[in-house]
Amino acid sequence: MQNYQVVWPEAGIATIEPCETPAPGPGQLLIRTRATLISPGTERAFFLGLPNTTQRFPQSPGYNNVGEVAALGEGVTDWQVGERIATPTRHAAYVLAHATDGVRIPAGLPDERAAFFELGAIALQGVHKARIELGEAVVVIGAGLIGLLAMQLAKLQGAAPVITVDQDEQRLDFAHQAGADAVLMADSHLSAELSRLCGDQGPAVVIEATGHPAAIPTAFDLAGWCGRVILLGSTRGETEQVNFYRDVHKKGLTVIGAHNSARPAHDSRPGWWTRLADQQTAMKLLALDRLVIHPLITHRFTWQQAPQAYALLKQWNKDALGLVLSWTP
Repeated sequence: MQNYQVVWPEAGIATIEPCETPAPGPGQLLIRTRATLISPGTERAFFLGLPNTTQRFPQSPGYNNVGEVAALGEGVTDWQVGERIATPTRHAAYVLAHATDGVRIPAGLPDERAAFFELGAIALQGVHKARIELGEAVVVIGAGLIGLLAMQLAKLQGAAPVITVDQDEQRLDFAHQAGADAVLMADSHLSAELSRLCGDQGPAVVIEATGHPAAIPTAFDLAGWCGRVILLGSTRGETEQVNFYRDVHKKGLTVIGAHNSARPAHDSRPGWWTRLADQQTAMKLLALDRLVIHPLITHRFTWQQAPQAYALLKQWNKDALGLVLSWTP
């Protein structure tokens, strides 16, 4: 069983390299990969060594893996060889995962859709932390994959209206296809358009999903009085010139950091779910077709074409959202 993996030997360079096929240890699974999804925001940031990343190379990237169980480690009794499984593991033909970290893939759910389980879970933890109530207006800044998933999840939570804001018309078109109640260009007319859609009170929740430092003051500005601002995007750099008295304190805003690592280790509770619980819920929503995924998959590559996929990502082509790598013959 020859194994291959995606490697970044240095910033901005992606290669395919042979590697050892590991043997599963106690409690582990060996997984034969069927498809992986490139995370365009986080992987691009680490690929290019942007601020607030490790900036260490070489790296073996990836955390959206769909495959089938190839071998069981000692003591594993709740999985069988041949079962399809989703794990937050790397882009490689064979990967190891602990048996308790896997999510079963429902019958009939295509591999490339199932590969959105982890990004769905990341978006879901931000929406949980927002504690959205039925009928509250929600604005999502950013129409990348995380923003588009968060927009749909906010809508499922009962937000009304749900509005996507972006600077790019193509990205706003993706949001329209994914079911946003309204899409708005981030320009000089934005505040007036939001008042028309949300009323003078403004949105109850603003989800910042771009990761751009300059977007955070915009999120504070757009949020309504006593609103909640959810920092879902991993900010790559420092935000300057925030007047917290004017922008946060006087408006009574609640600012919530929603990084994927900020989770309970074991037991879920309202608004505060474990990673596995969110992954399982995202998979359930994908299987029930509650999340619009088809227009978000913009490019498909074989695993041998992974360097081409990362070259496209490096260009920051706004037409590129979901980049799926196929690892099947």
